Amino acid sequence: MLVCYSSSSEEESEDAVPTDENNSFSRKCQEEEDGNNGGPARKKHKIEQQAPKSRLPLPGCLLAMFPDEEDAETEDSSLHGGRIRSFKHERGNWASYVYLPYHPEEEFMELLEDLLSFASAHGAVLTLQEEFHLSLSQTVVLRHHWIQPFAQSLKAGLMHCKRFLCTAGRLRVYCNAERTRTFLGMEVCAGHVQIMDLVHEVDKTMTEFHLDTFYKDPSFHVSLAWCAGDLTGQMKEGCIQGMQSPSSNTHERAHDQ
Repeated sequence: MLVCYSSSSEEESEDAVPTDENNSFSRKCQEEEDGNNGGPARKKHKIEQQAPKSRLPLPGCLLAMFPDEEDAETEDSSLHGGRIRSFKHERGNWASYVYLPYHPEEEFMELLEDLLSFASAHGAVLTLQEEFHLSLSQTVVLRHHWIQPFAQSLKAGLMHCKRFLCTAGRLRVYCNAERTRTFLGMEVCAGHVQIMDLVHEVDKTMTEFHLDTFYKDPSFHVSLAWCAGDLTGQMKEGCIQGMQSPSSNTHERAHDQ
């Protein structure tokens, strides 16, 4: 009986050719009896209906390959010099900004060492910037598939810009919008009009991709060093005046777009 109603036996019974009329008659009677008495065929149907539909859990090794959240290590500010993300990292998103690079000379680096020593003596421990630049945009988030057309749009808008001289010579203190980092920067004092022309072209691309444009009244500068938290008041009152004299010599940089 049970063998007759297994899946393999059902297939075999359909393909087999009966060789004896008694066997055929017995099989027919048995099928009618099962149908009237709620035999194994009906029981099997009920079991299939009652089977749970919940999915089996994924193995841990697969879950580890595709985590929903960024690993705790990547969000630990102690692993990034105390820096805190301005926005949460998401896979496929790239934090991006447009800037003019500045490659310092040895004299410039010596000046920075003096500035940082002076700031430390007045209670402001600053970390030297890893690289130096002048920002032409805010930090925005680009989807991966935007990167190439975004770069092409920038190139098309900036290709007509000509070489100009940019001079920076006055120290200022800046703080980011989230008040999580304070910066010591050197403000631009010549070349402001030309930089604004560059920003205007960059803003066109930002608008094209529905991203935030640059600040309405920007203070163009090169960030020199930073510290965690908002120490704007402390640095303005105790450091800037004393540090301003050794940096009185202006630093010039020609930018060729």
